[in-house]
Amino acid sequence: MILPFFSSSIMKRAVEKGIVEYEIVDFRDYSSGSYNKVDDLPYGGGAGMVLMPEPLSKAIEDRKSPSSRVIFPSPGGRLFNQEMAQELSREDDLLFICGHYEGLDRRIIDEYVDDEISIGDYVLTSGETASIVIIDALFRLIDGVISKDSLEDESFNSSLLEYDQYTRPERYCNSSVPSVLLSGNHALICSWRDDNRIAKTMHSRPDMLSEASLSLRMRRKLIKIIDEIGIEDL
Repeated sequence: MILPFFSSSIMKRAVEKGIVEYEIVDFRDYSSGSYNKVDDLPYGGGAGMVLMPEPLSKAIEDRKSPSSRVIFPSPGGRLFNQEMAQELSREDDLLFICGHYEGLDRRIIDEYVDDEISIGDYVLTSGETASIVIIDALFRLIDGVISKDSLEDESFNSSLLEYDQYTRPERYCNSSVPSVLLSGNHALICSWRDDNRIAKTMHSRPDMLSEASLSLRMRRKLIKIIDEIGIEDL
């Protein structure tokens, strides 16, 4: 599940350039017994299986360095966001523990985990999927992975969503590209994009606006939108 992510697209180029290095560890290799058992029934009863502490502990001890930051993706963790992605992108060594079934023995979390992170209010079948989401969000922020221009106006920068994008053809499905984007007037285009970001955020994520860093002109635009739609509709 993990290998195709690291061997395709932007991540593949980052690995080939030496910007990102990775290692996939199968903690089943650290299990004892003929069947390499890594899970068992939960104490106290209940459905499902729990990952045993010993194989995980051995795998972590074998791979963990003094600079490692250990992350456990879990529905019970802090909610992941862009600010957290920026913080993690500055780390030199991240170690992800991928849970399965009913999760990990709590003693592993208490002993090793620095950050328990949730990618949303839902439950997945495996921690690999959640780990890939977190890694995808942060590795692109590392210098040299993609251009800084591509990051500048993205959603969640300045607590606003990104403006709408258009490309050729100029007319498609009875809808045309906004004329201002064809004008060549960069000042007007920037103004349209600011307005579009505010309108999109107001429509889809009004909760973000309380944290938004807005210029005086953009604040006036926000007030105008509120006046037009009515504060009771927010």
